Amino acid sequence: MCGIVGYAGRRRAMGILLDSLKRLEYRGYDSAGIAVVGNGLQVYKDKGFIANLEAQLPSLEGTTGLAHTRWATHGPPSKVNAHPHVDCAGRIALAHNGIIENFAELRDRLKEKGHAFRSETDTESLVHLVESHYEGDLEAAVRSALREVRGSYAIAAVSSEEPGIVVGARNESPLVVGVGPDETFLASDVPALLKHTDKVLYMMDREMVVLTPDGAVIKDLEGRPVDREPQRITWTLEDAEKGGFEHFMLKEIFEQPAAIHETLLGRVANLDVNGFFLDGFTSVKLVACGTSYHAALAGKYILEEIAGVPASAELASEYRYSHGPQERPLVILLSQSGETADTLGAAREAKRRGCKTLAICNVIGSSLTREADKTIYTRAGLEIGVAATKTFVTQLVGLYLIALRLGLDRGTLGDEEADRLKDELRSLPRAVQGILNRADDIRALAEKYGDARDIFYIGRHVNYPIAMEGALKLKEISYIHAEAYAAGELKHGPLALLTPQTPVLAVAVRDHTYEKMRSNIGEVNARGSPVVGVGTEGDRELPKFVDDVIWVPELSPVFVPVPVTVAMQLFAYHAARKRGCPIDKPRNLAKSVTVE
Repeated sequence: MCGIVGYAGRRRAMGILLDSLKRLEYRGYDSAGIAVVGNGLQVYKDKGFIANLEAQLPSLEGTTGLAHTRWATHGPPSKVNAHPHVDCAGRIALAHNGIIENFAELRDRLKEKGHAFRSETDTESLVHLVESHYEGDLEAAVRSALREVRGSYAIAAVSSEEPGIVVGARNESPLVVGVGPDETFLASDVPALLKHTDKVLYMMDREMVVLTPDGAVIKDLEGRPVDREPQRITWTLEDAEKGGFEHFMLKEIFEQPAAIHETLLGRVANLDVNGFFLDGFTSVKLVACGTSYHAALAGKYILEEIAGVPASAELASEYRYSHGPQERPLVILLSQSGETADTLGAAREAKRRGCKTLAICNVIGSSLTREADKTIYTRAGLEIGVAATKTFVTQLVGLYLIALRLGLDRGTLGDEEADRLKDELRSLPRAVQGILNRADDIRALAEKYGDARDIFYIGRHVNYPIAMEGALKLKEISYIHAEAYAAGELKHGPLALLTPQTPVLAVAVRDHTYEKMRSNIGEVNARGSPVVGVGTEGDRELPKFVDDVIWVPELSPVFVPVPVTVAMQLFAYHAARKRGCPIDKPRNLAKSVTVE
């Protein structure tokens, strides 16, 4: 959520900043602003999309500047609450992601000293705090200000008195530095930089950076230099473009066979964890938020079935504030970005409790990968759409790999069964491609039911969390009210909600819950609700009990969630498309949730 970009170089800053900011639109925002140091400090901002801002911009001269997209936390979306914020003297501009926890205390103190506040944001306290320390050295002023701040932040600041310099800092909010010849960049995420450089420096918590045309210098908050080599990004600008697809989400859905292949590559025979699973725990706890939490819930069933290890799943926002039990499970933390605030807090809490920690993450160098003892990277590639697709599926694949290694290392999985499961795991890209080949059939069903006000999803066992993920995708991007239920729970309340205008999507694949699912579908039929069944190819019975069928390939039940997920993603996408929704940027949502 929120996006920051900064530039210090020889070229005109305005175009670079706006272009880079547009490449962060997927993160979600409600207002935008820009500050350029040229003929003094020039600041423009507005509520709404970047296009609203562009429409009012004059030609801004200057080779240094910053820009920001805001996702409201303190104060509603408005022009005055948009970033950057400016000090009383109009010489310092600052943009900020995160939350300043002690902003009210700072605000009151600064008001007493005569500072005039214009907005309702926590960020404005920070720019006035920097102003109070400013004596011609922006780096020193920012460092002094941050010593008085509690909370999370990624910031960029410029001063009209120091053209050619951008100062940045981070703590618990992502910030990355791009390095090019005669120019340097700052951004919340790599896509903003891809057009200009493939060499980046990932900043760590409680670090600052000073950008100039000659390079970037990173220091800690005490002013000590940090020596860090740039990493080369393998993503290309083409990865960040739609590639002929109407939406990023659709492109990323169709990239899933390749993403699964990349996640499996070189790991099926030997997942490199160096004996990590051999001792130190007797159970596993999976911790995550949002879509990743659904993967964690599915992971409970995957780990128990394949590895025979007791497992549970918990929301990161609940885990970090619960009292720690006496046992010390292996804690697996899932996050596509590696920057989710609650998941990072849960990782630190798990370490405090003495637990071994393993991260499943898509972003190399992210905060979670530095907190965890061990990391499995999902290799899904860049994901722009706010609604996670390939990152979710590759998290499931990562869990399959962990379950296989865990079972083999702990002697709960035999070699022969492991070989069979590995062969089937390798077939998943082909199974997903089979779903994609039927995209037109799924589109027709989505258009048939896309006018519904409410749609319910039901499933059992591992397909219950997959039903939850399907419902989440639908509500995220189509704004249809969608809820998921464990199918056996219908009789405990949800049946009261069913009407002939309430479609039900039932995951009824051939597994040990099939007969029970058939009974649950019968309960739905009795209330007159139309049923879309997700069934196994070759099942001649299911069509007798449902109105429509989405077919998925026949696989071992533990692997079926992958093609079922892809089918539900397509259903949600085409329902949203029919309704004319902004699929890649759904309202009120952000790609990476870096606040609690």
